[in-house]
Formats: sequence, C-alpha cells, structure tokens
Amino acid sequence: MKNIFYLLLVCLSSCMQDVPVDKDNVYKTKNVIIVVMDGARYTETWGHAGKQYIPRMRELASEGIVCTSFYNEGLTSTVPGHTAMTTGIYQNINNAGQEIPSNASIFQQYLFQHKKSSTDAWVFASKDKLEVLSDCLDPAWAGKFRPKTDCGVNGNHTGYREDSVTFSHLIDTAKKYHPQIVLVNFKEPDMSGHANNWLGYVNQIKIIDEYIWKLWNFIESDDKYKGTTTLIVTNDHGRHSDGIDNGFVSHWGNCNGCRHIFFFGIGPDFKKNYEDNTYYSQIDIAPTIGKLMSFTIPDADGKVMETILK
Repeated sequence: MKNIFYLLLVCLSSCMQDVPVDKDNVYKTKNVIIVVMDGARYTETWGHAGKQYIPRMRELASEGIVCTSFYNEGLTSTVPGHTAMTTGIYQNINNAGQEIPSNASIFQQYLFQHKKSSTDAWVFASKDKLEVLSDCLDPAWAGKFRPKTDCGVNGNHTGYREDSVTFSHLIDTAKKYHPQIVLVNFKEPDMSGHANNWLGYVNQIKIIDEYIWKLWNFIESDDKYKGTTTLIVTNDHGRHSDGIDNGFVSHWGNCNGCRHIFFFGIGPDFKKNYEDNTYYSQIDIAPTIGKLMSFTIPDADGKVMETILK
C-alpha cells in the first residue's frame, strides 16, 4: 500500500512539472494585490446611490472597472469566501481556521510555475484564521511552494488584530520584498456589523476605503509597482438583507444581501471607467489572475473575467 501511495505522489509531481506557462502573455500585469473588505454589503458600497461610504473608490472608478453582478455562490462566511477566491473552487471548509483548503492556491501555483521564492507571495490578514490559505491538503502540493503569512496577532489561533496593524505590515513588507502576488484581509466592517453597531459598520467601510486609496497611491509612487500592478478589491461575503433574520448584524445565509458582493479592479489591463453587469462569482478571480500573470490553475471551476479586460 505504501508503495502504491509513493508511486501516486511521483506521478502527481511529474504532472505538476508539465504545467504550461503562457510565454506569449500580452498583459502588462506583473503584480496582483487582492484586498478583501470583510463582510460589507453591496447596498452600502457600490450599490449605494451616492457611494457615500466609499468616496475614495468612487474617485478611482474613472480609472478602473466595477462589476455590478458579482456573487458569492458558496458558503457566505470568511474562510470559505477567501478559499473560493484563491483556489477557484467553492469548498465547504471549516470557518474557524481548523481546516486547510483541499486544492492548491494561486500562491502555490504562481510560486511553482514561475520558480519564485516564498517572499514573492504573501497573505496578510487581520483575522488569524486566514493563515490556512497558505497550504492545502492535496498531497502533491501540501507543504510546498507556500506563501509567507502575516496573520492575526501571531498566526492562526492567536487572535485578531487591528486593521491599522495589517495595513502597516503590508506597506512595510511591500517596500522590503515587493511581492508579486498578495492577498490582504481587513476584518472590518464585519466586526462592527456583528457588534450590531450600524454607525461603526458604515464608518469602518470608509476607513477601509481610505486604506485602499493609500495603497493605490503607494503602488503608483513605487518604481517596482507603478504601471505593472493590478489591484482587486472585493468581499468574502455580504450580510443579511434588511428584514432577513437580524439584518446587517449577521450573515451565512442565502439571501441577496449575503451573496451579492462587489468587485472593483484597477490596473494596466483592466478597462477604464467601465461598469460591467456580466455575471461573475468569487471562483472567477483565480483564473483571471492566472491569465494576467501567465500561470494556470488546472483544477479551478471558475472562468476568466474576459469582459473586464482590455
């Protein structure tokens, strides 16, 4: 039995070495940063008539794209949502950081296919449990080609930290290593929503919106990032619609408030000043990043978001 398992691993490793990299890639993107504004409803972000809680992204919209029909079609909670984004597969995964994804992530695929070092891919998260995104259960990938992580107080099961700390760590690391593929989780406005603090909830959307503005300004002022970096901003899930259960306080449901989320993108290969109503979902993020950065995600169920590309 052990010999059979060993032969299987050898076969899987051999298949991994044959993964093609698109050498004719015409895209300018060399770096991708995904920012997750945790638990914001569409109705308080891009679905709000005045966009009053996202003034900075509203200002950036003339340089980027907004997807108005973007959804979480899996479990509407933190770890499942992030897993869908980074693997291209919806998985019924534990939401408390007690289980790692089944499939290899964009970080692992990128590091392997482009022969990069671990410092070229990072996961930053205010929520400690998102450290699970750095590995997977697939025996051909488990423990291999893992990104660096900076999550919670000091890793998984050490507690959440403030978003200001996460933002500071992100910028410091970007200046030092200039990683090419990054995911950033901000715990707000999710935490204020769960606390039944409406004013705190909408104010935290404004605060994260400001971090996004500062991050883009950093990108545009940095010689190694300017002109070659794509920024994607989205949510892991929304919150209950008004009139459903306890409304904005909770999520993990099937209502439109939980499922309808936003996707905002800005970068050298996205259309400008463009609003797209094509239906897309979280599992489409990974293949789209793969397309831009010339690597494949063979197991992904999602599709490339072709209509938002130039």
